Amino acid sequence: MGLLTLLHLRRPNPWERPTLLDNLLSSPLQLLITILYQIILILRGHPFRPPRGRPPIRVVCLSDTHSRIPPNLSGVEGDLLIHAGDLTDDGSRESIQRQVDWIASLKFGEKVVVAGNHDGWLDPEWRGRRRGAGVDQQQGQEGGKDEEIEWRGVRYLQDEMVTLEFKGGRRLNVYGRSGVPRCGDDSHAFQYDRENHPWRGTIPEETDVLVTHTPPRFHRDLSLGCDGLLEEVWRVKPRLHVFGHVHWGHGREAVYYDECQRAYESLMARTGRGFIYDLVPSAAWTDAFNVVWYGVSSILWKWLMLGPGTNQGGLMANVAVMYGNTGKVKNPVTVVDL
Repeated sequence: MGLLTLLHLRRPNPWERPTLLDNLLSSPLQLLITILYQIILILRGHPFRPPRGRPPIRVVCLSDTHSRIPPNLSGVEGDLLIHAGDLTDDGSRESIQRQVDWIASLKFGEKVVVAGNHDGWLDPEWRGRRRGAGVDQQQGQEGGKDEEIEWRGVRYLQDEMVTLEFKGGRRLNVYGRSGVPRCGDDSHAFQYDRENHPWRGTIPEETDVLVTHTPPRFHRDLSLGCDGLLEEVWRVKPRLHVFGHVHWGHGREAVYYDECQRAYESLMARTGRGFIYDLVPSAAWTDAFNVVWYGVSSILWKWLMLGPGTNQGGLMANVAVMYGNTGKVKNPVTVVDL
């Protein structure tokens, strides 16, 4: 660990929040445009509003509980509860069952869960590796009754879509899938290589709510998310995309799948340039100009031509309740009205 890290001027690893010095040494241009881009999103207003004359569907979202029960969920009500993975720390069947029992006890009309990389028992390959290493033999033969999770009305989605019905005759198509870009050794589950991602053409086009454990790249992810998932999300354009995995990315971000967002993602993809390269005219300058140009144009078009309340965008939400890497579930749950 270097001196700058000891002085908290540089982050110790990519899973921690970058410091100001980290951002300046990486790319001052990216830092500036990221700040401007977030301001643009705020000025564009809410990406969508519930339909008029029909009851909203309240969706309560969380992830990365890691075997803990978040105290800030008490008293929160909604129509649909979503847990986007990492229910547990150790991935054992017993730990997963305890978390499922807790979720099942909550008073929500519908409950949806996907698995995370710490939920190993739900990954058949993870179980196979442990048996091959002589671990968990006491749990019985694979596929036996003692291996099954009792979901108790909780819907577990793994590469599956379900249509849920709510009051007022409203429906939501919810698709869920686990899987994260490789982030550790074989103790982690549902991993894949970045260059051989599993997302292409998998998400149904009629998906309203997408639930994954990994974030897409460049959105609430510390740049640790998945490029392949981002491409697939551009194809489908769900109204709400819920994920977790990168704890320090907690928060929500409007998405419009337009030229402003495209330019922003293109700029963020130009990694490793450094401070000096930002001073040299390049394609990064073009991306930065396009973010500002298309962003300002979209604000003027909305407020001068169309008026408030006309946005037709979506929302990405990193709903990790784990506060960074502190081991404490302090982040608030995320509530979205659809």
